[in-house]
Amino acid sequence: MSGTVASGDGVLPRQVLDPLRLPFSGMRLIEASAGTGKTFTIAALYLRLVLGHGSGGDGMRPLAPAEILVVSFTEAATEELRDRIRRRLAAAAACFRSDPATAADADGDAALQALRAEYPPQQWPGCARTLQLAAEAMDDAAVSTIHGWCNRMLREHAFASNSLFVQTLESDQQELLAEVVRDYWRTFIVPLDAAAAGELRQWWSGPEALQQVVARLLDDVALLPAAVPPQDALGRARALRQQRLAELKAPWRSWVGELHDLLDAAVAQRLVDGRKLQGRHYRPWLEALRAWHEDAAMGSPDLTKTGWERLTPAGLRDAWKSGAPPEHPALLAIAGLASELAALPQARDEVLCHAARWVAERFAGEQEARAQMGFNELLTRLAAALHGDGGERLAAAIRQQFPVALIDEFQDTDPVQYRIFDAVYRPAPDSAPAALILIGDPKQAIYAFRGADIHTYLAARSACSGGIYTLLTNFRASREMVAATNHCFAFAEQRREGSGAFGFRSAAGNPLPFEAAQAQGRADALQVDGASLPALVAGVLPAAGDKGLSKTEYLALMAVACAAEIVRLLNLGQAGRAGFVAGGGLRPLRPADMAVLVSNRSEADAIRSALLQRGVRSVYLSDRDSVFDSDEALELQHWLAAVAEPDDPRLLRSALATATLALGWHELDALQHDETAWEARVVQFRGYRDCWLRQGVLPMLRRLLHDFSVPARLLGRLAGASPGAQPPPPGGERTLTNLLHLAELLQQASALLDGPQALLRHLAGQRRQPAAAAAGDARQLRLESDAELLQVVTVHKAKGLEYPLVFLPFACNYRAITSRSRPPLKWHDAAGRPQLSLNSDPAIVELADRERLAEDLRKLYVALTRAQHLTWLGVAPLVGLQRSAFGHLLGGGEELAPDELPLWLQALAAGCPHIALVPAAAASDARFRTPESRRQVGSARESARVWREHWWIASYSALRIAAADDAVASPAAAETAAEEILRETRETGERLLGTTPAEAPVVTASLHDFPRGAEAGTFLHGLLEASAAEGFAQVAGDAALRHELVARCCRTSGREQWIGLLSAWLQGFLTRPWELPAGEAAAATTLRLRELAAARAEMEFWLPVHAVDLLQVDQLVCRHTLAGAPRPPLQAGQLNGMLKGFIDLVFEHQGRHYVVDYKSNWLGPAAAAYTPAALRAAILHARYDLQYVLYLVALHRLLRARLPDYDYDRHVGAAVYVFLRGGDAACRGLHVERPPRRLIDELDALFAGRQVAPQY
Repeated sequence: MSGTVASGDGVLPRQVLDPLRLPFSGMRLIEASAGTGKTFTIAALYLRLVLGHGSGGDGMRPLAPAEILVVSFTEAATEELRDRIRRRLAAAAACFRSDPATAADADGDAALQALRAEYPPQQWPGCARTLQLAAEAMDDAAVSTIHGWCNRMLREHAFASNSLFVQTLESDQQELLAEVVRDYWRTFIVPLDAAAAGELRQWWSGPEALQQVVARLLDDVALLPAAVPPQDALGRARALRQQRLAELKAPWRSWVGELHDLLDAAVAQRLVDGRKLQGRHYRPWLEALRAWHEDAAMGSPDLTKTGWERLTPAGLRDAWKSGAPPEHPALLAIAGLASELAALPQARDEVLCHAARWVAERFAGEQEARAQMGFNELLTRLAAALHGDGGERLAAAIRQQFPVALIDEFQDTDPVQYRIFDAVYRPAPDSAPAALILIGDPKQAIYAFRGADIHTYLAARSACSGGIYTLLTNFRASREMVAATNHCFAFAEQRREGSGAFGFRSAAGNPLPFEAAQAQGRADALQVDGASLPALVAGVLPAAGDKGLSKTEYLALMAVACAAEIVRLLNLGQAGRAGFVAGGGLRPLRPADMAVLVSNRSEADAIRSALLQRGVRSVYLSDRDSVFDSDEALELQHWLAAVAEPDDPRLLRSALATATLALGWHELDALQHDETAWEARVVQFRGYRDCWLRQGVLPMLRRLLHDFSVPARLLGRLAGASPGAQPPPPGGERTLTNLLHLAELLQQASALLDGPQALLRHLAGQRRQPAAAAAGDARQLRLESDAELLQVVTVHKAKGLEYPLVFLPFACNYRAITSRSRPPLKWHDAAGRPQLSLNSDPAIVELADRERLAEDLRKLYVALTRAQHLTWLGVAPLVGLQRSAFGHLLGGGEELAPDELPLWLQALAAGCPHIALVPAAAASDARFRTPESRRQVGSARESARVWREHWWIASYSALRIAAADDAVASPAAAETAAEEILRETRETGERLLGTTPAEAPVVTASLHDFPRGAEAGTFLHGLLEASAAEGFAQVAGDAALRHELVARCCRTSGREQWIGLLSAWLQGFLTRPWELPAGEAAAATTLRLRELAAARAEMEFWLPVHAVDLLQVDQLVCRHTLAGAPRPPLQAGQLNGMLKGFIDLVFEHQGRHYVVDYKSNWLGPAAAAYTPAALRAAILHARYDLQYVLYLVALHRLLRARLPDYDYDRHVGAAVYVFLRGGDAACRGLHVERPPRRLIDELDALFAGRQVAPQY
């Protein structure tokens, strides 16, 4: 659809958008009314950019997802956009992959088919591939929030933006701000004299109070006037105030006496009512006025309330019996004296301006010094870089990186954000093709409290050189709902007088007119008893006489009326009489189909309370509520304080008295008298402290909640509770959700904090923050249940969402800006420039309230466009109704008398059959009738044991001999070689042979007298490992090096007396020849350790084993080693996982590889005990045969992986087991065996999980 929308009132012409024809050049604005498919349009434009569609006219090439910038204003919105674009790309790819022969007749997405029709069929496969690749690349797409994108630009263009390469983004800068404000207080407030300090303390009690005020000014500090330091401002104000006070007091020198005479005469002549005016009344008043006159420092006379009222012309007239009372200038002066005194010069605003400016400057300096940035600084620093020296070069680099930018929700922009995008994409004659597409709806600009500025949007719209486009077809709501909403705003727009539907119409034009949306309609319809309901229903409360309802009365009465209507509809839905009809069937109405929109928590509390009384459960969602503002946060602070210091009775009693722990009064009182019970609680909280220190705050809090049965009680699921037991407390799910949410946040924070006290300070600081400062996705209140509950949602949170039925019970409510409103007051001048004031001048208050009303009108538009089928409004003759958004729609600002409200409503409904006016329901006893089966809580689910594969890491020392007394599997393999040696020595021969204590060495080069036992064996292994590290040849050939090495090892283990013996023994061990016997394919050979050219000590290996039967391994080893000699069998078991070990030495000699293992076993007191038979017996007894076979399997696998021509028979030598104490024996203490290849192959296959044929 194309065409031009007629435009008057000074608004630029607009065209109805055709997504396939929008040029990608210059700055273009798309205004998308509510429900018109804004996200769908963004995805459609994205497809065109990926394909390069339409590039012939604007020179835009096909772009990758990383080159298309898409910006939204919340993390949730960006994730939704990314997902929607990804799915759209995938759907488009599928569309282009369809068969060209059948494509024309296929049913499908009309928009995708229209895009496909722009390309000849022979290009479809290429387009499909491009779209599919783009869909797969969406994880790297430039879809982000404005703050995330600015952060990326500052980081990636650090040189051009004059930014640091490494900066920390701080989401919470309250502590730094507090530090800066304290600096200001110390610098300017502390040096003040007593009088000035006392005056200032009337406004702010300390730095914390000043911080709360200053924090609201920091974003707008440029709008504040320059100010002098507090000392000068206070001094100047004091002088002016004293001068004005002297002027006010001067006439009272004579006035007091004159008034005294006048009143005495009136009383004496009985001209006044004695009940209202007597001498004992007015004489103290006159004395107070005299004291005030005489005391130059007194600011105000000490009059009672009656004195202030009676000593005025009106007060004296009220007390005068008949006729007119006498006139006197003193009476007139007192009537205006209070306002005169209130208007005396004060330095508060000037001091505040100075503080805000100083703090802002110091805060920025501290951020720079600490390399920190807040979210605001992300924008301001990039904007400054773009408008500073080299800004055009930076803008060109960003344009080259992102030739096209799509800015979503642009109505929520602010001046800084617009300056950034305008600087980057401002058309330049010699620049490469680039486009800035702004998408927004000014009628939904409702985030002024976050800094959004609709006037910036209007300025951007005026600057759009490429044109303005509109989306006017509503795809969300039914035709009737769209027509009713159109009628409401058209009613206000068509009124000749006033400021139009949105408060912007003036003599100069209307930059924000209302344009009626068109309706696509819906396939389903809401019906009750087979009949359709009006789309817009106004439930009207009657007027109580000629006086309107107060806001308190309105909230209470309308909450009841709205809840009654909701219950009525839900009960009809339960009965199958109300629901949604589509395709011939009816889906009953459920609570999840309804949403109640409110403006703030007080409204939410009112409607939720009324709903709960009628059996309707609800959840409350707001984007301004922080979980740290909840009552649970305070209780959690009490708990943590008690856990941190459980011996402090004050803290512990405060924690135990919290409502959530629900200890009874009797139990709490008993703790005052029962020492045993009190000590038990102290011990309990000490346990929580230990848990906190060991495991963290989250596990500790879960344990505490479990111990006090908090989850079960809050959810009404206490074990053993009878069917008629007391129901769970109201809001139990909300309380439990908040507690768990807070526990998670504290666990995250604890990772960056040091100790419990730091976490307590963090929690206290978060609770002190205002809700807006603590806002953020992580801190917002979570949905407490995934049950189908009715939702109570703020209008701000509901923006962008839709619901089948929407209720606006408090549509007439408003919060006007008055002279008592908290400063600063903000408004815009005629040129749209922002203004700010710290005082409440009536003219400024009127301007600020006018802007408040304009935003309330836009909020009302957002609220009225959330429903798919029905919107219910709560209307009442509220006092000041004309100041509300709904009152403005009715009367355009005219005063609406309570008795005239029905006439105004009839005028609004006239001409629209989809609007109904009905009396608001009165209070009743009707409740939502849920089926009994839905209320019953089923039995708790029981967790069934999940059998997992038994996977573990084993070693040789974990394998046990069946006959051993301690045949218990080790839980895990040794982590180091020393640990493995220690385990092996303890669990084999030394366990049977015993140990001896260390004695003085015999002066001989024998090792027989060296201490026995596991520690001694580990020491000898360590000595030989250290020798291997130094090099056997170097140690054997260098006596000094050898002595130093032995001495170092001995000193670390307390064996200094053995240094000489061990040095001599080591020399002999390294130089003694080893005679290795011939094998099946190897000749006999002789070697010395000092002569080895290639050796590796303590080689670690890991062998994967898959369900290996230990008895099968034992059978294979026994059959193929030591000639099948009998030996102790292994204990039955299974290896599944990894087999880990450390080989003492692996060396290569004459092309063959050998494994060596050192044994410190003591077989006898002399070399004669170390015969081959004795060594063989020790091997069999300790099952070392199994150990060296495992070592050889590991060596076999290593060589097979490393040697191209590996062959076991040619490359593997043997296993050499060296009994260290038998070096002087004829056999040199060597046991040498080379198991057959068949054994190694069979074990290799067995470990790999391959079947090995049994042999008998």
